Amino acid sequence: MSAADLARLQFAATTSVHWLFVILTMGLVPLVAVMHTRAAYTREPAVRAVRERMTRFWGQLYVINYAVGIVTGLVMEFQFGLSWSGLSRFAGNVFGAPLALETLIAFFAESTFLGMWIFGWGRLRRGVHVALIWLVALTAYASAFWILIANGFLQHPVGYEVRDGVAHLTDFGALLTNPNALVALAHIALAALTTGGVFVAGISAWHFAKGTRETALFRSSLRLGVWVGMLSSFFVIIVGNLQLPVIERTQPTKAALLDGGGWVKNSMDLMTILGNTVSTITFVAAFLLLKDVLVRKRWLAYSMTAMIPLPFIASVGGWVVREMGRQPWLVYGELTVEDALSKVGRGSLLVSCTVFIALFAALAVTNWTLITRFARLGPDGAQLGGGPGDGLGGGLRADEKPPVPAF
Repeated sequence: MSAADLARLQFAATTSVHWLFVILTMGLVPLVAVMHTRAAYTREPAVRAVRERMTRFWGQLYVINYAVGIVTGLVMEFQFGLSWSGLSRFAGNVFGAPLALETLIAFFAESTFLGMWIFGWGRLRRGVHVALIWLVALTAYASAFWILIANGFLQHPVGYEVRDGVAHLTDFGALLTNPNALVALAHIALAALTTGGVFVAGISAWHFAKGTRETALFRSSLRLGVWVGMLSSFFVIIVGNLQLPVIERTQPTKAALLDGGGWVKNSMDLMTILGNTVSTITFVAAFLLLKDVLVRKRWLAYSMTAMIPLPFIASVGGWVVREMGRQPWLVYGELTVEDALSKVGRGSLLVSCTVFIALFAALAVTNWTLITRFARLGPDGAQLGGGPGDGLGGGLRADEKPPVPAF
C-alpha cells in the first residue's frame, strides 16, 4: 500500500469507529432528557420513582458511551497534523473556525453541562437539573452542526477565494448555509434518533425476554424507543432522498458513482435496505405494543434486540457514501488527497495506522463490554446519581418491584 492508501485507511477506520460513538451519543441523550423531564415533573411518588430509576439506568449507559467516545475524538485530532498537513495549509483559514467552535462546544460546554448533571443529583433544584440535560442534548447537536459545516466545505466549498494557493474565508454566511451541510445534518440527526430509539427498545425487549421484574420501567422505555425509532426512521429515509438533488448539483462525480456501481453504490444500497428494514420492523412493533404482544412473545422481544446493530451499520454505509464519493478530492474540485498528504514516510504511516486502529478497536471493545455489562444488570446496577433515595423521587426498594410478567 502507498503512503496515501495507508493514511486513508487510518482515517477511514478511526473515523468509522468514532462515528459509532457519536451517533449513539446524539441518539440517546434526547431520550434521557425526555425521561428525566417526565420523572422530575411526575407528582405520583411511585410513578416518579420508576421514572427516576429509568433516567438513571439509561443515563448511565449514555455516560459510558460519551466518556469513551471523548477519548476517540481526542485521538482523532492528532491525525490532521500527522497525515493531512496539506489540508491545514490550504483550507485552515476556512476549515479551522468551525472545528474550533466544535471543540469549544463539545469539549467545554457539553462536558461541563454533563458533569454538572451527573454530580447534581439530589443537590440542584429540579428545574436546573432538568435544564442541564437538555443543554447537554443541545450542545451535542450544536457540535454536530459545526462538524457538518466543516465537512460541508470539503464536500462543496463555498464562501471562499483562493489567493497564493491558500483558501481564504470571504462569506461566513455562505459557509453556514451550505446545502451540502444542512441537509446532511438533518439526515444525521434523524439517523441518530433512530439509533437511540432502537438501542433503547432492543435492550428493553431483552429484559422482557429474560423475565424482568421491572415491567413498568422497561415497558415505558420500550414504548419510547419504539415510537422514536419508528418516526425517525420514516423521516430519515425522506430526508436522505432530499440529498440526491444536492449531490447531483454540487458533486457530479459522486452522482455518477451512485449510478455506476462500486463501493459507493453498494454502500448506498446497504444503507437504504437497512433503513427500510428498521422502519418496517418498528412500525409493526408499535402495533404489537398495544396488547403487550411484543413483550409476551420471547421471539419477538429477541427480534427487537437483534435489530440494535442495524442502524449502526447503516450509518457507516452512509459515511462511506459521503466520504468515498468525492475521491480523488479532499476539498472537492480544489485539493486532491495526494496534495493534502503530509510528507511522512510509508514506514511511519504503517506504524501509526497499526497503532491507531488497534487503539480504536480496544476502545470500541471496552465501550461495548461496559455497556453490555450494565445493560444486563438493569436499573439495580445503575450507579449514576448515588444510592437509592438520593435524587428526584427516592429509590424503589427491591420488594416494591412489579411481579414477573407471564409469557
